[in-house]
Amino acid sequence: MTLDTVKHAAGTPDVSQPWKELGLKEDEYARIREILGRRPTGAELAMYSVMWSEHCSYKSSKVHLKQFGEKAPESDALLVGIGENAGVVDVGQGYAVTFKVESHNHPSYIEPYQGAATGVGGIVRDILAMGARPVAVMDPLRFGAADHPDTKRVLPGVVAGIGGYGNCLGLPNIGGEVVFDSCYQGNPLVNALCVGVMKHEDIHLAKASGTGNKVILYGARTGGDGIGGVSVLASETFDSTGPSRRPAVQVGDPFQEKLLIECTLEIFRENLVDGIQDLGGAGLSCATSELASAGSGGMRVELDRVHLRDATLSPEEILMSESQERMCAIVEPGKVDRFLEICEKWDVIATVIGEVTEGSQLEIFWHGEQIVDVPPRTVAHEGPVYHRPYERPSWQDALQADDANKLARPANSDELRAQVLKLVASPNQASKSWITDQYDRFVQGNTILAQPEDSGMVRIDEETNLGVAVATDGNGRYAKLDPYAGAQLALAESYRNVAASGAKPLAISNCLNFGSPEDPAVMWQFAEATRGLADGCLELGTPVTGGNVSLYNQTGETAIHPTPVVAVLGVIDDVTRRTPVAFAEEGQLIYLLGETREEFGGSAWSQVVHDHLGGLPPVVDLEREKLLGEILIAGSRDGMIDAAHDLSDGGLIQAVTESCLRGGKGARLVVPDGLDAFTFLFSESAGRAVVAVPRSEELRFTDMCGARGLPATRIGVVDGTESDSTAVVELQGEFSLQLSELREAHEATIPGLLA
Repeated sequence: MTLDTVKHAAGTPDVSQPWKELGLKEDEYARIREILGRRPTGAELAMYSVMWSEHCSYKSSKVHLKQFGEKAPESDALLVGIGENAGVVDVGQGYAVTFKVESHNHPSYIEPYQGAATGVGGIVRDILAMGARPVAVMDPLRFGAADHPDTKRVLPGVVAGIGGYGNCLGLPNIGGEVVFDSCYQGNPLVNALCVGVMKHEDIHLAKASGTGNKVILYGARTGGDGIGGVSVLASETFDSTGPSRRPAVQVGDPFQEKLLIECTLEIFRENLVDGIQDLGGAGLSCATSELASAGSGGMRVELDRVHLRDATLSPEEILMSESQERMCAIVEPGKVDRFLEICEKWDVIATVIGEVTEGSQLEIFWHGEQIVDVPPRTVAHEGPVYHRPYERPSWQDALQADDANKLARPANSDELRAQVLKLVASPNQASKSWITDQYDRFVQGNTILAQPEDSGMVRIDEETNLGVAVATDGNGRYAKLDPYAGAQLALAESYRNVAASGAKPLAISNCLNFGSPEDPAVMWQFAEATRGLADGCLELGTPVTGGNVSLYNQTGETAIHPTPVVAVLGVIDDVTRRTPVAFAEEGQLIYLLGETREEFGGSAWSQVVHDHLGGLPPVVDLEREKLLGEILIAGSRDGMIDAAHDLSDGGLIQAVTESCLRGGKGARLVVPDGLDAFTFLFSESAGRAVVAVPRSEELRFTDMCGARGLPATRIGVVDGTESDSTAVVELQGEFSLQLSELREAHEATIPGLLA
């Protein structure tokens, strides 16, 4: 094969190149030629094509994402913000926690098992690259209609991939979501989150500094799987013909990743690296260009030294391969031998493939011939910036005018009872234990709360019981009705879930899942959601530490609902004081915190009973969310509440049902003055939670709420035990449901659909 070397490229400007086939636009190719002052070599063209893809460069979204920095609230906790592999926050006692959520949507549709598995592997390496030990994972998932045949293809594979990879790594899966909606047919959303823990002094950054320092590639061999994988797949829409491009999906090996984790942590303990980067999207193209771009000089790489799984790979393929379980480290010459010794101990292949140079260029050689000579920032950080046109959709007004509050409501108590059963048995509100039971939630022994709790919680110090809680939320139906409010509602719900468990929210990560940026209506949704999230984080005081944008989530002309998924991380000083969801003690008083209004736009009730989407989502009051959070945290810390559950999808009856089922206890409820039974049960007004208060703490708790100005209404009592068949969920004057009947309805749906 004749190689397109730098020298040859400079002397043959008119050679035709496959820039279009690699996903580049004509003006982008022209810009590359302008940067280099010549046509690119084949290897350079490969690097620019993957690094300038939508997935890697954020070229359509970065003009909006800058708000997360411009509007960032002041935070003493933030140690590392946007721009690194993951954000880092201070949680006290010398500990730092890093967390991030990313997408692996398109690969998971094409090859569900490997797409989901390698999504977990990639986010774990992002956390590892910051210097942290990964301690937990979470997975917010969205699938098409629950009864659609293709959902039965995609969902089991995705769940098996997540469970198989995470379980093999020994990482507890402590939370996430599973949502079904026909808008995700053909475009499932597989978002993956990882949390890691380290001491402040152990933080590592992705940079290549120090002339003469060595560049070491270590981990799995590089193969042909994943060539252009995420970087290409996430930068285009699917057509209606279904799965294709199978060779582009990466193949994961969790056992290799486990060795890589332990090897890397030992390397960190001995302080052997000056900079480190995982190999994920865009593979070596990304790792080398980003390390060099963030460093103090240039870099020279001998590409033929890369350890291969397939000896027939071309230089371009090696640079584009997204093979998994690989890392790239910058190591001082005097530490190289020890670095390689540790890799050999853990049976991890490691090779010195280059070094940091005095110059400013990234230079790559293949068997002595120079095939790349580029300014690394132009590859990694100075890609295209698009100001995509955006416009409020012509259909938005009509959608909002189709008011869900006007839908037919139950005419009598029997209909009310029947709709409660239908709601709790609906796929989105039903138990997800068929899914979550395939994940190991308690491995390592430090899981304090896990699905189906409001947030996942892990202990990070066994002596002091310091812990962190994480929740992820996102309601695409709300965001379709109003993207600005929908993003803030996702933030508010995740914030509320963390506070309900007793932890103080500190920071967020996000995964912004949208349709094609080439559609002005989709870009309007994205711009509004991003603006809403930035404004909301400023008001709540929770900075954005990083995240991911996933665009082109659509089939043909049909885009998914705008789905901003928000992950909130909080800290709790003593995990033994956490608040679970379950009602566990008979006689405890049930209080509703917050105000209930007639708000049914985008609600679970409107979807389940009427298959309707229209109107406006619930009103967002972030000051009220902060106040509610403070009350929930104080109540947990001071022993005033024994159970708490946020109110969101499905309203109060869904929350009460889940708390009853979780604890095996019944609840007798009464409709408060000023509300009708239907609104009381099904409204999805935000800023609310239901709590169980010991009788001995009632006065202290209500005094605290009254002094702070938070409405707190006693709505019932915990009564009856499922084990002796005395447990019911009763609404006085309306209906009574045996807990056993609710459990059967709640737990049978998902196994019935997927068996």
